[in-house]
Amino acid sequence: MQDSYYLLLVIIVMAIATFITRVLPFIILYKVRDHPMLVYLGRYLPPVMMVLLLIYCFRDLRFSALSDGPAELLALALVVAVHLWRANALLSIMAGTGLYMFLSQSALLVS
Repeated sequence: MQDSYYLLLVIIVMAIATFITRVLPFIILYKVRDHPMLVYLGRYLPPVMMVLLLIYCFRDLRFSALSDGPAELLALALVVAVHLWRANALLSIMAGTGLYMFLSQSALLVS
């Protein structure tokens, strides 16, 4: 019983700490939200982070082996197609992830 209270207390403290770390930048930077540097970062940082994630995802891809890469490339093609069609990042990422997981877990692309 004592362990339950301890775990509940830990969860509450971590929830409060997480909330504070998420809200604190908005409170601190409230007066400088129109600063040119913050506007610049807000505009260009998300695409840069997406490119970094893309590079990270394809870092181990070898085109020398025919069995390596079709699932990743098909998923990437689906992400691009869905994003051009619907312009919805969440839908694009979910579709590409779903296709990649399906292809990597099934034996469709294995020769």
